[in-house]
Amino acid sequence: MTDKNETVIALLGQPNSGKSTLFNALTGLKQHVGNWPGKTVEKKEGTFELNGKKYLVADLPGSYSLSANSDEEIITRDYIASGKADVVCILADSSQLQRSLYMLADFAGITVPCFLLLNMSDVSKEQGKSIDAEAISKKLNIPVVLFSAQDKKNYTSFYKALEETIEKKPVLNIQSLESKFEQNQNYNSIKALIPNNVIPGYSSTWLAIKALEGDIPVTAKISEALTGEKRDDFVQTVSKLEKGILFSGESKFAWIDETLEGTVTSKTKTRTLGKFDRLITNRVWGKPVVVLTVLLGLIASFIPALPFMGLGSAVGALANPVSSALQNINCPAFINAIVCDVIINSLSFILKMLGFVFGVTLVFGLLEEVGVMARISYVFDNTMSKLGLQGKSVMPFLVSFGCTMGGAAGARVIDNWGQKVLTIALAWAIPCGAAWAVVPMLSTVWFGAWAPLIIVAILAVMILHMWITSKVFGHSLVKKEDRCGMIMELPPYHKPRWGSLFRYVLGRTKDTFFRVLKVILIVSFVFWLLTYTSTGSMDNSIMYKIGQAIEPVTKIFGLSWKTFMAFIVSSLGKEGAIGVLSTIFTDHSMLTVGSTVSGGAVANINELLVANVSKPEALAFIFAITFNMPCIVALAATYQETHSAKWTTLIALYYTFGALLLACAAYHIGLLIW
Repeated sequence: MTDKNETVIALLGQPNSGKSTLFNALTGLKQHVGNWPGKTVEKKEGTFELNGKKYLVADLPGSYSLSANSDEEIITRDYIASGKADVVCILADSSQLQRSLYMLADFAGITVPCFLLLNMSDVSKEQGKSIDAEAISKKLNIPVVLFSAQDKKNYTSFYKALEETIEKKPVLNIQSLESKFEQNQNYNSIKALIPNNVIPGYSSTWLAIKALEGDIPVTAKISEALTGEKRDDFVQTVSKLEKGILFSGESKFAWIDETLEGTVTSKTKTRTLGKFDRLITNRVWGKPVVVLTVLLGLIASFIPALPFMGLGSAVGALANPVSSALQNINCPAFINAIVCDVIINSLSFILKMLGFVFGVTLVFGLLEEVGVMARISYVFDNTMSKLGLQGKSVMPFLVSFGCTMGGAAGARVIDNWGQKVLTIALAWAIPCGAAWAVVPMLSTVWFGAWAPLIIVAILAVMILHMWITSKVFGHSLVKKEDRCGMIMELPPYHKPRWGSLFRYVLGRTKDTFFRVLKVILIVSFVFWLLTYTSTGSMDNSIMYKIGQAIEPVTKIFGLSWKTFMAFIVSSLGKEGAIGVLSTIFTDHSMLTVGSTVSGGAVANINELLVANVSKPEALAFIFAITFNMPCIVALAATYQETHSAKWTTLIALYYTFGALLLACAAYHIGLLIW
């Protein structure tokens, strides 16, 4: 619940208007992310203090209008009109005012105090534009501020406009816009039937134009609020309307042009990156340049990840001295094992993986900020639309070759929730860096010189898997009208503001750490419990007994209980599969998930694997672990990005059973060959 002493500010704007930059700069790390009640749309709120007063900031979902085209748009307008927001801060990109002011035109008629922030003023200045904010303010009757959200040191004008709006409670002047609406007789007929304040928060002008546009939720609310003949007349009038949205759009853009007339002068001066910009948007060379850019970004992301990885290794190195210390004070072996084998090893693994997420978020957040990501989306949009996705999906796919968790985190740049979930679901089909470390080694052990053919087969199956997955999940996640290419305007290049970028990255990394920590600790503890015995012998463990009992079923998929257990553990981390194989075939103590195997141990296990596992079973096992759930960290990251336990569970079960079906097919193909 909102504190009564807090002033609530709602940030409203189109995607890429700078809302998130402003939100992160205002709230820093005092923010939390969740879900809107009953929705899968992300909800971001945070707090800050100014002159002894506390403010709560709600970063409303980015949308291009306040129509009922998506959950994001409905949530945004309902929140504003609900009275929860004391002030609405509307952001517009001052480098593209005609387009970005459409949100202001769609807001016109909502009776909540507001002010207009003409963001990215530094970019518009570099373009040679001069904007008279005071003249625009007089026309609109609300404070209007030229602003750059990235410049954290110059927020005085923002704070001044905020305090003025709270004190004077100005409402947007819509007389000029209303006069344009009144040129349409259908609008006049509808408005005459709608009393003032029939729905709190909305003027009759706003309600009438939305009814004219064919906005079904608004039309239903108006119908419910009216009674008697007025309701009948309203329903009858609305049922006859056609193409009202075209008239509405023309009127709003005409109003925008009128508002900007005499207030904006321009001397064309657009920043580009010369040859790079021409290459990345080229019809022929664009895709290779994009792939190279993303791969270089992926490599570069390892640099900021190194400190985290070093910290993870240092935490992992504490296991032995902590274990010795606990033994010296006669701590029970069971407690010792939980602390060292579960908590310390899990923390070590999480920190190492978190480093990669930090690096990926930083590098690709930088590409997003300077304007390169929009060009990546543009180049691959047509290709991705065939899978029901948008061009932004190509980045998570490429990142997933390094780490599926990074791929899932990268999907947050996709503004459509269904396309985001589908992107993550397809990214799971891409073998990650851990898989590429384990699978070629195992392929060489069992198949020697034929190992490259196994890798080629895996890549072919990966492409087929992604196509099938898009068909299985696509119709449920992506509406038919979203299955087309984007019409987009490429934004100008921006100079990066490192302060705001690092605040964003650190906030996301912190959020990821706490979400992933809970999942991994619980799952690691359960798995450890299944393998723990007081004697240290695998034969006495619960896992061994379960394995023996289920082997008749695992044989259907071409796996013995031993390789099946390794398959199960591969869902926690691909490296863990080798640890299980080492434990089962050599009777050594269980290696923890994420641990490495020494060269001597590998040499020893190679001979044992060849002697105890047939080639058909080996082929089945390789395909099973490759296309199984990537790892427990990827599972946690998927939940973090989708905010949906339902879809996270569906994707995990789909890949688990899908991997077993692929194993079954590979096993029977292997029987034909060998």
